[in-house]
Amino acid sequence: MEVVSGVHRIKLPFPEGIPEYTNVYVVEGSRGNILVDSGWGSSEVLWAFREGLRENHLKFQDINWIVITHIHPDHYGLASKLKEFCGAEVVMHRVEAGLINSRYKDFAGLLKQIEEELSRNGVPQFELSKLTEASIWMRQFVSPDLPDVMLDDGDRLSNGSFEFEVLRTPGHSPGHICLYEPRKKWLFCGDHVLFKTTPHVGFHPQSGDNPLGDYIDSLERLEALKANFIFPGHGPVFNSLKLRAAEILHHHEQRERAIIKAMSSGFRTAYRVATEIPWKPEAGGIAFKDLAPWDRRLAILETIAHLRLLMVEGKVGKIDQEGISLYLSKD
Repeated sequence: MEVVSGVHRIKLPFPEGIPEYTNVYVVEGSRGNILVDSGWGSSEVLWAFREGLRENHLKFQDINWIVITHIHPDHYGLASKLKEFCGAEVVMHRVEAGLINSRYKDFAGLLKQIEEELSRNGVPQFELSKLTEASIWMRQFVSPDLPDVMLDDGDRLSNGSFEFEVLRTPGHSPGHICLYEPRKKWLFCGDHVLFKTTPHVGFHPQSGDNPLGDYIDSLERLEALKANFIFPGHGPVFNSLKLRAAEILHHHEQRERAIIKAMSSGFRTAYRVATEIPWKPEAGGIAFKDLAPWDRRLAILETIAHLRLLMVEGKVGKIDQEGISLYLSKD
């Protein structure tokens, strides 16, 4: 559908019957059209994209640039194939481009690092392999080609009718970007701000040392923008950026309190902390043991990210004992 004049949203399905979708946006311009994100790399998603173009009276050839907000499979997976179909250039932040090889091509080293991180943070042996390998199935839905154009924070991208400022917003991914059109006050925000769910921010080998701190800094930067329409990677388009940012920050404050409470009686591993707090509050709260393996891994990585931020803030300390990281609240 055409959300506002010149901006078309196409909802692309997730693979394997997962009841979710990714929003991609075609922004029309006098010197060509920009596609923001691409969806998963599968024939079903390619077909859905073609049908979405037809419903919006567009063609593959109408796409001149494919801007990737970040390289997670649901945003980047189809980019290479769409480049072939459209004859377009693929564009992303240079930090994100630097993660492609180790994430999707020579990924054995990254898997080993993730396994070591999970083990160091208390994941028991019987769960370790399952959680480490929980993301491998996703790689079949990504064609990992390098971009044609690499961006930096503050760069400008114009299609003749609209000029976007590139905002690097690390946290969900280190090279995540948003596109801001200051004249129209449009914000295309990928997974940085979502209306219905709180974006995942977890610590792992590609995340940087303090991803949650980076995320909060980025969110506060966006919060200062004047935005009439926010176009997220999932869920509905909305116009209440400041309110939604405040809700997300409140969620992280609540999660911080829950983590500190879980450590009230002594040292805890990140794994044990994760097992003692509720998850998916938007779904009413789900116990850790009832999460699927992929979601359990995300929960542990989110817990580590919180603990690392709490250490930076001086609220939590850590000791390493026999290769295991133990955390203790200072309160």
